[in-house]
Amino acid sequence: MSISSSSSVFLLAALVLLGCQSPNPDDGATPKQDVQARADSLTQAHLLVDGHIDLPYRLNDFYENPTDTTIGGDLDYPKAKAGGLDAPFMSIYIPTELQGTPGAPKERADSLIDLVERIVDEHPDQFTIATSPDDVRRIASTDAVALPMGMENGAGIEDDLDNLQHFYDRGIRYITLTHGTHNKIGDSSYDDSDPRWNGLSPFGERVIDEMNRLGIMVDVSHVTDATAEDAIARTEAPVIASHSSCRHFTPGWERNISDDLIKRVADTGGVVMITFGSSFLRSEYRDQDDPIREKMNAHIDSMGWAEDSQEAVAYEEKVRKENPIGSVEDVADHIDHAVDLVGIDHVGLGSDFDGVFALPNGLQDASDYPNLVAELLRRGYTDKEIEKLLGANVLRVWSEVATTAQRLQGNG
Repeated sequence: MSISSSSSVFLLAALVLLGCQSPNPDDGATPKQDVQARADSLTQAHLLVDGHIDLPYRLNDFYENPTDTTIGGDLDYPKAKAGGLDAPFMSIYIPTELQGTPGAPKERADSLIDLVERIVDEHPDQFTIATSPDDVRRIASTDAVALPMGMENGAGIEDDLDNLQHFYDRGIRYITLTHGTHNKIGDSSYDDSDPRWNGLSPFGERVIDEMNRLGIMVDVSHVTDATAEDAIARTEAPVIASHSSCRHFTPGWERNISDDLIKRVADTGGVVMITFGSSFLRSEYRDQDDPIREKMNAHIDSMGWAEDSQEAVAYEEKVRKENPIGSVEDVADHIDHAVDLVGIDHVGLGSDFDGVFALPNGLQDASDYPNLVAELLRRGYTDKEIEKLLGANVLRVWSEVATTAQRLQGNG
């Protein structure tokens, strides 16, 4: 039965007079606060694995008890629990300036792993090292946060393949092949000089083979397109991009991953883990933080504070929080783009918390993951799709890499 237009007008006026409201166009009949509550619930219910957080390097510069609310940085135990974070991959970061000193890269990697072990030794109820997906699942059933580890910059293995076994035994489960400059493995997207290898080096090919054999995930963040292509062609296991966003939004910036490479990563069965750093989100954001940092550093210098002093760290955090660049919606745009290209099974999260200066509004630290989930819910993502994005995808890849290793060792 139809209703005449005049009757429709009368009915609408009556509803208004009675105080009735039409549904929210963004989320059907679900009020905004209910979307946020549902997002909070989902981050607590599902395993949340972040592909890259630089807590070890931050604490190496300025140590704070990570079980308490810390002065500096983006991750501590209270923030992780508030945000539903179960397993942040600890970045064992090797600065590029150490690459020219024999022994220094490996020594730095070992010292940062020592620091992670110190954290879990001193605070076993809050943090536990994880070396497998099963570890992550087991630890998630407790009150502790799992700490898997990945090495950022393969220079840490120097020129000795035996060091791969050494770092595997110490808990390293992925290696980002390069960082800021070309190294013995391959070429870096950040290096402005001419390519050194035009992709992987001959040594880098052997590194990929040994990583496959041991069960260490190959991470193509930071590398040039040619290096990524060579690594993908060489590997027998799925690869990851532990903290990269979509070059579609930052044309010409090779540090972000191109559409073709997103597809190539997916072809291996791998996962691209979208990072939150403002400079990764839009081309126009990339230079906005420079004047903020310059003014901040000038103030720190004028006060005579040491860079690693409590005063300097606290002031830097204050400045960062007061100057967000970008939004949660920007991060969701990158997720949408990658999902549209390769499907929900090949996308995850790699925030780069504690590794970048500027972060978007609503994603300032590890307590804020529910804000991103709420935005994804508003865009129509299902609970199952969000479960995959939060952690199920990268845990699947990690398991497949381990299965490949068993086969290559003759145990499969």
